[in-house]
Amino acid sequence: MTAPVLKFESETAQSFLEEVMSRSGQNIIACYQCRRCAAGCPVGEETGYVTPDRLIRMILFGDREKALSNDLVWKCTSCYTCGTRCPNEIQTARITETLKQMSKEEHIAPLAPKVAAFHHAFLTSTRHLGRLNELEFMGLYEIKNTFKDLWHLNFKSLYNEGISQTKLGLAMTKNKRMHFLIEKVKGLSEIKRLYKKAKKKRDSKEILPDQG
Repeated sequence: MTAPVLKFESETAQSFLEEVMSRSGQNIIACYQCRRCAAGCPVGEETGYVTPDRLIRMILFGDREKALSNDLVWKCTSCYTCGTRCPNEIQTARITETLKQMSKEEHIAPLAPKVAAFHHAFLTSTRHLGRLNELEFMGLYEIKNTFKDLWHLNFKSLYNEGISQTKLGLAMTKNKRMHFLIEKVKGLSEIKRLYKKAKKKRDSKEILPDQG
């Protein structure tokens, strides 16, 4: 797939770059496009022309729209292969996570709804218990993942999803990866405090643009 030509957005490039670097903690300007990250990215075949190095170029060029809405942001598995290979230790996984958060703050529809549903279910479950409970997690995921099909009465899709997840649940149980007991961590109050602090910080970022 041929990558489209990037256009330098002089009015937004500097501010966008500084925002992403500040929030991700990554020195993006240290990238000199050696493409070692792209060569080792395990989801490269799933993200088209948007490889880690290309994503960094989007940020440097100030292309906010493409940087916040592309397959790599939603399909990155945070394996950190890119950072391990990078001679300047740039962790692109932290950049994709930052861009995902910014995309959600700007209410941009996710390109991979199932990934968004997965993240929502994971964070909700861990906030309740301080650790992941597979039963609660899968239930929350399926509610969010199948809501659209349920709303449109797409019974075939609902049936196929049910069969698929049942097989997955049985396989997890067989391999002792499904826990039926509800277990909480000892420092649950501290974890809830951290979630509350993160939510307050996120909400403040959503309000700021409207105050100008």
